[in-house]
Amino acid sequence: MQASKVLLQSILAAGIAVVSLNAAAQARPEYGVAIEAPMAKQLAAAALAECAKNRWNIAVAIVDTHGGLVYYERMANTQSASYDIAIQKAKSAVAFKRPTKAWEELLTSGQQRVLGLPGVLPSEGGVPLAWKGQIIGAIGVSGVKANEDGQIARAGAAILE
Repeated sequence: MQASKVLLQSILAAGIAVVSLNAAAQARPEYGVAIEAPMAKQLAAAALAECAKNRWNIAVAIVDTHGGLVYYERMANTQSASYDIAIQKAKSAVAFKRPTKAWEELLTSGQQRVLGLPGVLPSEGGVPLAWKGQIIGAIGVSGVKANEDGQIARAGAAILE
């Protein structure tokens, strides 16, 4: 009897989680007209200014609504791996319409299932770009600590506010 009660509670909890995830997904903004190179360059410049202020070397990538690379820049002495990581953070942020920090938080809370989702990069530094309530792309940053990557990405995205 106790085992069936535990099973029923597990099924109910899973159902509530699915409903919560569906409601959260529905609350996400729609995709708008994709960002273009001139605006992407301005976002990257704002991100790079944040880096210069802190003496950080990073790679920054801006992608459109489909995850296509629109603009990329790498500062001198940035680790080689940051090229792919910055692009993947941006792609992950735009594909799931949420900052990559959300995946990092889920993973650190013990929810390892996020690693099975294709395209997820659970490391802070990818931020969707919103303009007039719609997602127009995303920015991804890599090169320093994850929280610093996030700080830089938010500095770039802030010029849209």
